[in-house]
Amino acid sequence: MDIRGLGYIVVESTNTAAWRSYGEQVLGMMVDDAPDGGLYLKMDERAFRFAVINGERDGYFATGWEVPDVEAFAAAQQLLAERDLKFHLADSATCSARRVQQMLWFIDPSNNRHEIFWGMKSDFKRFVSPVGVPNFVTGDMGLGHVVLPAPNFDTTYQFLSEVLGFKLSDIYRVRFTPDPAEPEKRIYFLHCNNNRHHSLGIFELPMASGCVHAMVEVPAMDEVGRALDRVKQHGVKMSATLGRHCNDLMTSFYMKTPGGFDIEYGFGGLVVDWEKHSVYEATAVSLWGHDFSIGYQ
Repeated sequence: MDIRGLGYIVVESTNTAAWRSYGEQVLGMMVDDAPDGGLYLKMDERAFRFAVINGERDGYFATGWEVPDVEAFAAAQQLLAERDLKFHLADSATCSARRVQQMLWFIDPSNNRHEIFWGMKSDFKRFVSPVGVPNFVTGDMGLGHVVLPAPNFDTTYQFLSEVLGFKLSDIYRVRFTPDPAEPEKRIYFLHCNNNRHHSLGIFELPMASGCVHAMVEVPAMDEVGRALDRVKQHGVKMSATLGRHCNDLMTSFYMKTPGGFDIEYGFGGLVVDWEKHSVYEATAVSLWGHDFSIGYQ
């Protein structure tokens, strides 16, 4: 598939008011009411990048992947049909709520919901942050990245690479204790047809929330620092301290969301020339910082 980037994220919520406050006052995004009673969190000129829908649980619901046009969308349908993979075409009400021309969805081998769409509708309303964030790094590289649980790791990676067309950026293996007898858990970082180091990661563990974390990027280190101040001001629990990753060189911190998964809030992510890139395995998460133990305190 010709996936160009992470177009949007859908979150299910029992308390959209919590997401309104979190989206505006902590993330620094604009928030609009959605026609279905939910919320849109706006990061750029598009109508939304996060959709919060009313539901019976708090958690991650779906990942929206953008293809460039109707021909690419038709090719995606044909590929899924040829592989005898079950998918669903979204009805007009769902397409209207997602603000797209067409959308289809399917479930991957680890039970993650993926949505493929084309033709995002937007009035190009100017982004004006309620707390002064000048902009987020989106554009051709999509809204950021997401790391999803993949307990059925090998079949999920095969599906994502052979069907969706994701390619491997790098590898990491993690243990949560010093015990060498503990089995390593794999994390694969994957890219699509843009130059962001990764738009998707898969982690070899189940997650009750349906997501490990989503990343949003700001254009200056000062904006990360201001976000840290807002986290403290609003009493948001942090999941990792400030640090800089080895693989995508993002300087960031992690915090909890009302949906139970984490947001990575960062600056300075690597932009890659894939013609010159070689896949590698990093043996450390970060060059410095990123103490994840605080998330368990």
